[in-house]
Amino acid sequence: MEDVQPTIATLLQRIAMLESTVFTLQEENRLLREQLEPQRRTSACQAAPFRRRESKKVPNDKKKRPGRQIGHPGVHRPVPEHIDHEIEKPLDGCPKCGSPVNACHPVEQFIEEIPPVRPRVIRLVTWEGLCPNCGEVHSTHPLQTSRARHAAKVQLGPRALAITTALNKHFGLSMRRTCQVLSKLFGLKLSPGGLSQATDRVADRLSGKYDALLTDIRGAPATFADETSWWVGQPGWWLWTFTTAKETLFHVDQSRSSAVAKQILGEDYQGVLVSDCLSSYDPLDCRKHKCIAHHLRAISEAKELPDHADSAYLQQWIVLFKVVIVLHRLAVEGKMEAATLVERRTHLERWIDRLLNESVERAGEAPIRNRLRKQREHLIGCLYD
Repeated sequence: MEDVQPTIATLLQRIAMLESTVFTLQEENRLLREQLEPQRRTSACQAAPFRRRESKKVPNDKKKRPGRQIGHPGVHRPVPEHIDHEIEKPLDGCPKCGSPVNACHPVEQFIEEIPPVRPRVIRLVTWEGLCPNCGEVHSTHPLQTSRARHAAKVQLGPRALAITTALNKHFGLSMRRTCQVLSKLFGLKLSPGGLSQATDRVADRLSGKYDALLTDIRGAPATFADETSWWVGQPGWWLWTFTTAKETLFHVDQSRSSAVAKQILGEDYQGVLVSDCLSSYDPLDCRKHKCIAHHLRAISEAKELPDHADSAYLQQWIVLFKVVIVLHRLAVEGKMEAATLVERRTHLERWIDRLLNESVERAGEAPIRNRLRKQREHLIGCLYD
């Protein structure tokens, strides 16, 4: 037995070590599972491609109060401008016991109701024939959306196509949901595939208006451009917007490069391009102005860094840009003489140069200085144009 005792002690020691290892591995496994579960639920969420990133969400303590501001004017439905039908229901007696009722007076209400919707079916007959000079010819009608016949002779009219396009493109319903709305509310039967082909035909018919809109954008004195990620069956697409005082052009593209902006605005755009500091806008050879709201947002994020809340350097930029906003508003409203604007603008230019040449000490101040130094020529363009 004495010979076995060392072996038993060694085995017991090894068992204890293995039990400790198993416990450690089990604990690590539990922690990894806890970390993996939120990722698994997130990836399974249907809104995953569209949801706002956590870093972009507004903290609960900074969220605005829902609803209108306190003390806002009262809001109510306005009285309709026309009346289609009048109904009067007199009070001949008490509706409970039938006794006569005294001191009667009318109570007026207006009820806006949607009439029952039933598809208006039009049988359209056009003629075709042979012209000795032109060959095959045919008559047309404004309600005609295509010249399809036989199995495709039942079509949607212009107003129905406009509603389907608005539901799908403007209000964001899927093809299948749009078809369900048409069926449930309007009694129109249409397959998702048929709707897709119909919207393609609408796009072809609107190509002339799109070209006219593109011409207006290129001739506008100022265009505001921006882009955001866009889901087109997969990530990697971008929705570009080009907005003027009266119009907005949308363009979906797989590229976020300057080639898209040049394609929309043209090679010799003569107006002012207002945008954020994305480098894709830098190669465009035109006058530019960088959005002040983006600058202020970047500066605010820098001030949220540790030991940056009291940064005098960042605060000077905030004050400067707020002065620019006030001067621009006064100039637009005609409350400032041109000579005074030139004087204040010259002062701002010197102020900007002084800040850009100033040495900074804190880590969050240098990126702001570099960002604004890169866009030096486009910081206060709104005071020139």
